[in-house]
Amino acid sequence: MLKALGLGAIALGGSSLSQSTRLHAQSDRPEPNNVRNPWIYAFTIGDSEAWVISDGHFSFNQGLDMMYPKNERDEMKRTLEENYEPTDTIPIYVNILVIRKDSEIVVFDAGFGSVDNPDMGWFREGLATIGIHPSQVTAGFLSHAHGDHIDGFVNADGKPLFPNAAIYTTPEEFSFWRQKDPDFSKSLRPPSWIPGMVRNAQEKFEILAPQIQTVSVGTQALSGLVTVEDGFGHTPGHSIFRIQSAGESLLHIVDLVHNHLLMFRDPAWSIALDHNPELAVSARRRVFAQATEERVRCFGFHVPWPGIGGIAARNKAYAWIPERLWW
Repeated sequence: MLKALGLGAIALGGSSLSQSTRLHAQSDRPEPNNVRNPWIYAFTIGDSEAWVISDGHFSFNQGLDMMYPKNERDEMKRTLEENYEPTDTIPIYVNILVIRKDSEIVVFDAGFGSVDNPDMGWFREGLATIGIHPSQVTAGFLSHAHGDHIDGFVNADGKPLFPNAAIYTTPEEFSFWRQKDPDFSKSLRPPSWIPGMVRNAQEKFEILAPQIQTVSVGTQALSGLVTVEDGFGHTPGHSIFRIQSAGESLLHIVDLVHNHLLMFRDPAWSIALDHNPELAVSARRRVFAQATEERVRCFGFHVPWPGIGGIAARNKAYAWIPERLWW
């Protein structure tokens, strides 16, 4: 049976507390700016320990102007409104998966790294909270080289955060960003964003190159714990990951989706961040159909924290079904 333990996600039943206890608790309550909502979630995959650590959150204030095709934006707006979601912004969650099995400690993407923003960069503190030092991490899986995935692999001083880890990424991803002039001709991303993004990816890959091990789609790594699967489209070598342990599975869909409603409501709806929208749509359709048929437990980097759930068929569409929280 899959078991989950909520670390920090604690609910107090008010009816079980005496009036004096409730008053005392209220008087001792810290100021709101000293309180962080639950941001670490512990669970298991078979005989592997696992944690979700939030690295923070941000929003695209361009809202539905980030979404394509343009002629479907009215329907997208209705979908958001029906689910009590904002329509003028797209909230983005950043969920990082960490697994410990035997001697392996594995990180799947590493978030923003050190940033001067209280809403971001919580990952390293989260690792310390669960008792893991960066030097203990043995493997990192880099799905793709966008900043919210690769930057956290590098310290503020420009050195690798995980000095003893092999860092796995696909050869397609590694080679694309290291070109002199990467081709963005199919991307709908604002052109002004591209030079800085390319420069950042190249800088991070230069630092991490001695640790990089390229792994092709289909590779089973770490004695079969992780299988690299095809999620190409969001970037040229965007990979997703299947974690298997003691007969249980978790499918990490990474950036196949950036919203828990829109991309499931219609897999043909793409965000401007997709490098090749046509290929990204194809990947979503294939993976959603497979996940639905298998009824596999899934994890998403950008769906609402803690990002664990399942994908269900809904007529000709799909829906993200969040897993209940466990304590």
